[in-house]
Amino acid sequence: MVNLKKYNDVFKLFVIFLTFFSLLSCRTTTLRLTRIEGKQLPITEKAPQVIEIENFIKPYREHIIKDLDSILAYSPETLDKSIGKWQTTIGNLMADVTLNRGNTVFTKRENKKIDICLLNQGGIRSTLPNGNVTSRTAFKIMPFENSLVVVALKGEQINEIVDYLITEKQPHPLSGMTFTIDKNNHAKNILVQGNPLEKDKIYYVGTNDYLSNGGDNMSFFRKGIQTYDLDYKLRNILIDYFKEIDTIPVINGIRITVE
Repeated sequence: MVNLKKYNDVFKLFVIFLTFFSLLSCRTTTLRLTRIEGKQLPITEKAPQVIEIENFIKPYREHIIKDLDSILAYSPETLDKSIGKWQTTIGNLMADVTLNRGNTVFTKRENKKIDICLLNQGGIRSTLPNGNVTSRTAFKIMPFENSLVVVALKGEQINEIVDYLITEKQPHPLSGMTFTIDKNNHAKNILVQGNPLEKDKIYYVGTNDYLSNGGDNMSFFRKGIQTYDLDYKLRNILIDYFKEIDTIPVINGIRITVE
């Protein structure tokens, strides 16, 4: 006769083993990185992959080079930001061009006019050399992606601009405003577009997006009543100006005089 008790014990052990095995098989296995291997793959100009990439980008490169080196205008002399104490020829050009071309957008969009343009000397990264002027020239002068911004400021902030310029003693590009520094190092005869500065009047000042946020310690821009982003890069302003003019003028106009 079969020993049922022994059979039951064996069956129980089998069930336990099967259950344990099932649990082990369902457990998530955690993989760990134990070794990294690598090898150097030499790439030469004659490698098939390099030749294929070069052939692909060549027409694009040639097109870009052609655009960058196409002659747009002529400069009769070198304009250099390091020549001049209170204003420079390249700074005058930058500020005047930015104000005038900025107004082509601002007037159409907002039916208002930019009164003053203030930029920073440090933003000019190269000279404008004597000779042919190209788009590449503009990229060297303005390599950054700064855009033109117009900030609405009260007359008292315009006074802060004047005080800033006197304190900084740097030829920051300025257009639309003139003033005189007296013997006590104070400003007088402040004129905006040829008219005396009015304390409570709203003036529209063109600058770049970096300065409009208080860059270069120009904190007065942060007090603006309203800000208008014209989405017009300063570099593109230069390029558009070069395209429409034959010979670049040398602007020696005095914006800041000292007694």
